[in-house]
Amino acid sequence: LIIGSLTISAILVFFIVPLTIVFFIYLSNILLLVYQRNNELKADPLSDVWNSVRKTIAKFWDIYARIWHGYELHGVENLPEGPGILVYYHGAIPIDYLYFLSRLFLWKKRLCLSVADHFVFRLPGLKLLLAVTGVIPGTREECLVALKNGYLVSISPGGVREALFSDESYQLMWGNRKGFAQVALEAKVPIIPMYTQNVREGYRMFKERRFFRQLYESTRLPFTPPYGGLPVKFRTYIGKPIPYDPNVTTEELVEKVSKFLFSFQTKTAVQALISKHQTIPGNIWKALLERFDKRRK
Repeated sequence: LIIGSLTISAILVFFIVPLTIVFFIYLSNILLLVYQRNNELKADPLSDVWNSVRKTIAKFWDIYARIWHGYELHGVENLPEGPGILVYYHGAIPIDYLYFLSRLFLWKKRLCLSVADHFVFRLPGLKLLLAVTGVIPGTREECLVALKNGYLVSISPGGVREALFSDESYQLMWGNRKGFAQVALEAKVPIIPMYTQNVREGYRMFKERRFFRQLYESTRLPFTPPYGGLPVKFRTYIGKPIPYDPNVTTEELVEKVSKFLFSFQTKTAVQALISKHQTIPGNIWKALLERFDKRRK
């Protein structure tokens, strides 16, 4: 009985914070449903009529970010006034990205549309939250329309694979994904790299991954649960934009070499942010101590 109790307690300690985050995400969706019913809203989820409840949700997550991770956002001035594509490193869970979205909306009253994996749209009970916060499947057509309408669009080329199988070495796992580069060239918008310091120290995946890797590659579903949730310091850095080159012709836009070079520039920019702001390999103890390092403010 004692051994069983200790085992259950250890499991709860490992997973309590990730489970709490899931609870708060569903609570946010419930708040939206109540708001929608009370105001009899049938408007487009991206319209301004939802801004008041968006602000409420953003404030909640921003307070959570400040308290639990001492969250800081740097480089907002690097975001273009108009459309652009944000490219970021994907942690074990994208809680840092949720913090970024919340603070961006509070500071700039700006909504950034987020490209998500298909499995996200199959999660039960989150349809309204995904719509109101601007989560999209990320087809080429949808991204181009969003950019044409003046939105920022964010994507993590590594996606779920990077979330599950990268580690404290902060290795980018983009493979041959260059679709975002093609969209940026077609839409004639800049690409902006983004990275959150210590995101892998806050939440991690288990080391034994061969079985889970095979399972993911065959099903494309994330069966590996994240653990951790330690209150390490989170700092999100937005890098200098990679501008669209107006000298590139229409024919050159579709050439694989042009797309590869543009993608490679972006990967280098994200990797440069990681190299500049992250201790490799990541260290949980140092990440915790950074909560008290005033010199890094």
